[in-house]
Amino acid sequence: MLDVFDPHPPRSSRMPAADVLRGVVDGDNGPWPLRRRASAQPVVRVSDRFLTGQLDLRAMELPYLLEFVNCRFEQPPDLRQSSIAGVEFDHCWLPGLSGRNLRSTNDVALIDSTVTGLLDLNDADVGGSLLLGRTTLRATGRLALHADRLVVAGALLAHRVDVEGELRTAGARIGGNCNFSGSTLRNPAGFVVNGNGMQVGGNLVFATLGADHPFTATGTLFLPNARISSALTLRGAVLTAGEPTASDDDDPHADPRATVVLDRVEVSGDVELDRGFRSDGTVRLVNAGVGGTLSLAGAVLRAAGEGTDGDPTGFGRAVHLDGAEINGDITARGVTVRGQLRMVDVLVRGSLVLNRAELANPRADALLANRCRVGSNLTARDAEVEGGLELRGVVIGANLDLRGSRITAPGRNRYSHDEKPSVDIGGATVGRDLVCASGHKEFVAHGGVRTRRAVVGRMANFSGAVLGHRLDSHALNALGMQVQELVLTTVSPPRGDVTLRHARCTTLDDNEAFWNATGRIDLDDFRYDSFANAVDLRDDDEIERRLRWLRQAMRRSYQPGPYDQLAVMLRAGGNDEHASTVLMEKQRLRHVAVAEGTRRPLAPLVLLWSFLQRSMVGYGYRPARALGWLVVSWVLGSVWFSVRPDLVVINSDDTLPWNPWLFTIDLLVPIVDFGNKNRWQTPGASQWVAVLMIVTGWTLATTVAAGLTRMLKRT
Repeated sequence: MLDVFDPHPPRSSRMPAADVLRGVVDGDNGPWPLRRRASAQPVVRVSDRFLTGQLDLRAMELPYLLEFVNCRFEQPPDLRQSSIAGVEFDHCWLPGLSGRNLRSTNDVALIDSTVTGLLDLNDADVGGSLLLGRTTLRATGRLALHADRLVVAGALLAHRVDVEGELRTAGARIGGNCNFSGSTLRNPAGFVVNGNGMQVGGNLVFATLGADHPFTATGTLFLPNARISSALTLRGAVLTAGEPTASDDDDPHADPRATVVLDRVEVSGDVELDRGFRSDGTVRLVNAGVGGTLSLAGAVLRAAGEGTDGDPTGFGRAVHLDGAEINGDITARGVTVRGQLRMVDVLVRGSLVLNRAELANPRADALLANRCRVGSNLTARDAEVEGGLELRGVVIGANLDLRGSRITAPGRNRYSHDEKPSVDIGGATVGRDLVCASGHKEFVAHGGVRTRRAVVGRMANFSGAVLGHRLDSHALNALGMQVQELVLTTVSPPRGDVTLRHARCTTLDDNEAFWNATGRIDLDDFRYDSFANAVDLRDDDEIERRLRWLRQAMRRSYQPGPYDQLAVMLRAGGNDEHASTVLMEKQRLRHVAVAEGTRRPLAPLVLLWSFLQRSMVGYGYRPARALGWLVVSWVLGSVWFSVRPDLVVINSDDTLPWNPWLFTIDLLVPIVDFGNKNRWQTPGASQWVAVLMIVTGWTLATTVAAGLTRMLKRT
């Protein structure tokens, strides 16, 4: 048997390549008898030969199947513009093959063969399948397969091929499957596969073929504008980026270290990058269309760069999906990503699942998904994230669920270098629930959560959350958020500021830990209609606890709005007494704030006036106190005038008897005249006591009248 790898085979195995069809072309059988298979064209079979010279079949029409078994060729066979029934090279060694514009009515096969030069099939038309199983192509740094505009009616099967160089199939049309399972492709200086604009009628497969035959590629799988009628599979594939490709340095969206480029690709079925898929470089599906599911479950995706200071992408992009449309789900359970997962303006008609994912892009955005639209759920339960989740302007049909996730090492703004929030969903629309709560473990967001102007259909849940880690940053920024139920039962006090300015909710569920935030809580124009646990009419301790929480939240400044809101909510529930208690506390703090802003000599007077109003009339919210003080004043005045009978009768003809009780009540009650205060003149100290009674009477009586008026209005 001929050793096809022996460059100097024995003389007995040598044969001129021109003799392959000698006799067949001349009309006789020659040295190689024809064999006919049932219902097939005649076969010309050559085996165990070293073919010298060139097999020149250019522009020939041969109704034969050519079979070369265990043969070595001195020069590349020339099949250009030829029309044959089929050709097969089995366990052969070729220095190349020229097959431009080849026409074959059956299969073209290179099985277990080695080609050390260019395999040229440009514009070839294969009526059967193109078979390259277990073939080795050696063209280091050059084109190994050049098959632009190749047309294959059947499949392109290239199981376990070993290639050094580029496989170029730009514009090729494959009727069936295109399968490179178990292959090893190496072209670190460029593309391992260049299938720009190719069309595949079945599946396009670059997958592992069993444990012993993984698909590996060093270089770039370049498949932009491809059209795949079924699935694109890279399950278990191991891809390594080659040397950086030339790119415009001014293009912020370029990925010079990409392993897969699927820009503008159209896949009718699923895209499977899972089950051990590994990429040490960027996976690009920019503006791609996927009819089924994009699966990244269990994949390991690493950006090829190490990142530089100030680089907004951190380590670089590991996945780039901008503008893609996924008609099914994106499933990425257990995915490991080192670098940025970028999916801006992506449309996912199903769900985006990142449960138990590990995303590592510290000090940058680990997930950048601004303006992403998800038809159902976006879930990242129990995920471990180093970096930030930026989801500004997203539209989610159902739930945004981050339950039990831990998000640390938040990113920084590109220009100001300020720390960004761990989770940013500013301007987002969530159809049902926003869940940043504990699950199997606590939800942790070291950079805090930003929900500015977000609209949540049902519940925003922060139960059991740990928010913030720095005192000079925001733990929760919910400015303008709108939600039905707001749950703020954090497991520990938020570390940093909390903003609820202009936020709206129907039900508020909170706890003391939340109100003990280390920073300022901004409650300006924060509106809520009720508490999750209603305040009982007799539960004075709860109101005192609420007031203590508000004082703790606003210890740095006085804001009347939160007290007004609490009072409005209580009064709407019929709890007028507790509402008045809240408003009294608001007035007390207002006077304290005024005193702090008043010059030193006058400040004590402001506090004294506040004390008198609070103790005597409850700032007008306790008219019963005024009635009590009115009675006390009556008793004290009556006692005074009883022991000081030094009054002077104004009209001696008046026979009205002296009664200190009636005289005092006549002084205290305004407008009404019982005829006593004009009968006697009060000299000396009694004169000042009388004036005090009159002033006190006007103050207290009008307060009582105002309270009765409010009571009658409510009735």
